[in-house]
Amino acid sequence: MKAKKLQVRAPSSKILDKSQRLRETRVDLDQLEPVRLQKALAASGAGSRREVEELIEAGLITVNGKVAELGDRVGPQDRVMVKGHPVKLKWADRLPRIIMYHKQEGEIVSRADPEGRVTVFDRLPQAKSSRWVAIGRLDINTSGLLLMTTSGELANRMMHPSFEMEREYSVRVLGELTPEIMKEMVAGVQLEDGPAQFLRVYQSGGVDDDKANKWVNVVIKEGRNREVRRMFEHFGLTVSRLIRIRFGNIGLPGRLKRGQFYELNEAEVAAVMKWAGLTSTGQVRRG
Repeated sequence: MKAKKLQVRAPSSKILDKSQRLRETRVDLDQLEPVRLQKALAASGAGSRREVEELIEAGLITVNGKVAELGDRVGPQDRVMVKGHPVKLKWADRLPRIIMYHKQEGEIVSRADPEGRVTVFDRLPQAKSSRWVAIGRLDINTSGLLLMTTSGELANRMMHPSFEMEREYSVRVLGELTPEIMKEMVAGVQLEDGPAQFLRVYQSGGVDDDKANKWVNVVIKEGRNREVRRMFEHFGLTVSRLIRIRFGNIGLPGRLKRGQFYELNEAEVAAVMKWAGLTSTGQVRRG
């Protein structure tokens, strides 16, 4: 079953006009800067970047009749062949799409699952000539904000550790979370896969009827596997609910119910691209 789209009030006429202009804007392909060959081929469906790199190293890719080398860059006018067959490179000439999806517990962030579990990609609207890329992941038992985009460059940039993207979670904790433990969480602890710490930990005020579970919010810059849960387990505490409520400067809208999605309009997408330091077509801004 496809997710339902969140219906919101129509934006102001100013925003609508700006969105329409952005929707109709196309970039002259001749103005695009060359990109690394493996990136261009991966974006065009020739394989993953690593797979393309292996083909380059094996001498199976040519650019304009010359055997390609790692580090080569290509533009829209270059002729690329893989194993003797021409490949039509795809070039973004417009803004990508971005949606906010309120992931439910029990869904996995994967395109296919041998166990037949529901994936978030089964729930999303079609991306037509492109495909959705998840910006970060949430494990099967975690719900909340999941950003999806058709721009692989935007996804890579927002997930890269150097971008230091904040993630905020609402956590229902079973056990006694003392002020001393909260201080240690911010100071940092050693987990089995390395050091970990929260930027902030604060009580959100919620207490369940049984008074055994309390709600707190935590902010973290990393996205390691089950890191939030493992941090609490380190102190003998159990996470009974975990909800991502913010990714970077994008928060989970209160009206966005579980299983619903909201697609950003063009003006909102342009703002995200600018904030991420990218042009409208996903290239890194210069200067």
